[in-house]
Amino acid sequence: MGLVILGCILFGISYALTNSPNANAEKAARPLRFGGIAAIAFGVLTACVKQVDAGEVGVPKLFGKVDYNVLESGLSFVNPLVTITDVNVRTQNYTMSGIHNEGKKDGDDAIRVLTSDGLEVTLDLTVLYHVNKPDAPRIVQEIGPDYEDVLVRPITRTKIRDNAVAYSAVDLYSVKREEFQSRIFKDIDAIFKGRGLVLEQLLIRNIALPESVKAAIEEKINAEQASQKMQYTLQKEKQEADRKRIEAQGIADYQRILSQGLSDKMLQYEQIKAQKELSLSPNAKVVIMNGKSAPIILGQ
Repeated sequence: MGLVILGCILFGISYALTNSPNANAEKAARPLRFGGIAAIAFGVLTACVKQVDAGEVGVPKLFGKVDYNVLESGLSFVNPLVTITDVNVRTQNYTMSGIHNEGKKDGDDAIRVLTSDGLEVTLDLTVLYHVNKPDAPRIVQEIGPDYEDVLVRPITRTKIRDNAVAYSAVDLYSVKREEFQSRIFKDIDAIFKGRGLVLEQLLIRNIALPESVKAAIEEKINAEQASQKMQYTLQKEKQEADRKRIEAQGIADYQRILSQGLSDKMLQYEQIKAQKELSLSPNAKVVIMNGKSAPIILGQ
């Protein structure tokens, strides 16, 4: 539009110079007139072409009225009087954290909630969402460009506080963390869909408990670990006792079988084998045998 206004100014100057009695002024009016016409034509042409960047859609507005036919990314020909509002349709990240400069707001922006046992728990949260393309005109008309502050932030914080009162601090920190996250996801997603936003993920990044609760949890964990260690020790001792019992039973069974199987002839046979080994030994010099009792070996 700036070129159109400039062209009109140049055309007006040329018209004024044409009516001037000065001959030189009339000569200067001709190029000004052509320049004004060219500026107006070029301005109208550029106003008819609008570029929308990748990851965005354009919402046309004519004299404040929103057109619900969105412009996709790229070049589009439009009414030169139309203004285009670019709306980001990429995945957007809204983080609320207690760490400085980590979230959207400066300073401590963590969410503080009260649990069912009356304790205050601090949560760091990240919301991943995007604008639904067909709903971009409705967002521009009903909410405006600051939909994060108007919609995303207050709804998220409110629903987290509303749902946290149904859980104890320990449950939020441990066994029911996933259930809590799923529950608030459903509540926020239902509201977002009605306002043209799509909730992709809800990430509870950190849950900070009061020091008293932390101490109680650590004490409970230590007690459970001690109990598990004792159970392991008892099981090991029981296994060792079973092993010794089995070993003793095996020795007893062996002795019983051995005592039942030994006879005089068997003992005599074993004695003869031992005498033979002694006689073959280089240290055995004299073997005296009387035929009745065990031999006498001399000279060892």
